[in-house]
Amino acid sequence: MVQFATIAVALLAGAGQALSAAVESRPGSLPSRRDMHLRDEGLRLVKTSEDDPGTWMTEEEKFEKLISKKIGFMDITETIELESFGLDSAAKIAAVAYPSGPSHQTEAKALIANAKQSNLETWANGLANIYNRYYRGSYAATSAAWMLSAVQSAASSNSNIKVSQFSHSYSQPSVIAKLPGTSSSVVIVSAHYDSVGSSTSGRAPGADDNASGVVVVLEALRVLAAAGYAPKNTLEFHFYSGEEGGLLGSRDIFNNYASNSVDVLAVVNQDMTGYSPNNVIAVYTDYVNTALTNFVKTLVPVYSSLPLSLDKCGYGCSDHASANSAGFPSAYVCDENMADSSPYIHSSQDTIATLSFPHILEHTKFTIGFLVEGSYF
Repeated sequence: MVQFATIAVALLAGAGQALSAAVESRPGSLPSRRDMHLRDEGLRLVKTSEDDPGTWMTEEEKFEKLISKKIGFMDITETIELESFGLDSAAKIAAVAYPSGPSHQTEAKALIANAKQSNLETWANGLANIYNRYYRGSYAATSAAWMLSAVQSAASSNSNIKVSQFSHSYSQPSVIAKLPGTSSSVVIVSAHYDSVGSSTSGRAPGADDNASGVVVVLEALRVLAAAGYAPKNTLEFHFYSGEEGGLLGSRDIFNNYASNSVDVLAVVNQDMTGYSPNNVIAVYTDYVNTALTNFVKTLVPVYSSLPLSLDKCGYGCSDHASANSAGFPSAYVCDENMADSSPYIHSSQDTIATLSFPHILEHTKFTIGFLVEGSYF
């Protein structure tokens, strides 16, 4: 997860070798010739707000000026066209009607009873034990292999579930598990599996950010697979790479989905689920779809034992923002309000010892409940 800071504009203005923040106009949001040249030179185009035209900078500047300071941003270098899809899909989003509240509690709670905290612990330890999961780091491929194996294991009891990797321009693919429904319309739960520390090569266990979110989605997948769950809507479980680099993996995927007119009914993203001094489940209300978020809010007290809290996290704070940019309805669920979130993220201290696995289990219960409800949208 990246955290928003109001000093973003000032920091970008002072970036040493960053090129002009005023990127030339792109008719139809397609890459211009200049954009393509700068991209070929190895520079990255990043945005720190919705109306920011973008600033070109090096990978090193991106880390120093943004990632290390926990400033929310999107790297749009390879997905410039995604900026236009949100406008094109506005009418479709408005047409998605969500229930006023949960209506499949008996079915959902029977599945929730099968969620196991021990699985969460095993997976979280395995992922956090990888030295560093930075998307351009030495362990990028190692973490990708671990992620693929874990998803395949979680889905293994149901041969209908198809697991695949989604390749990017860097060596850390995202992973998608697809449980086909009788409808091709898609409901998605997601989490990113990459991590970052105080440097791009240093120790970065990323336990809360975001092994905790990954294991929630993994256990929800395992429970539904083991039950032979047959949904109406197709259910997808997304594990993104490159989130810390500007939502790279999720932007690639939702750019692809928008280009191919995939009918995405809902995306619920979870980034950090294991550190909560106030013992809440936080639902964020900015850069999300309001109708979907309102529905998600009704599920928290029904499918978890924790109270609901509301907050905002700013531009580009996690992968739900990629879905939102592409015109797909998204919601964001987290373990805590911004002011009380883990002080250890993006450091070597974001370890398993800081996590509450009972709290992660509550997020898992919520996620299973959402998937059952979403399968009937």
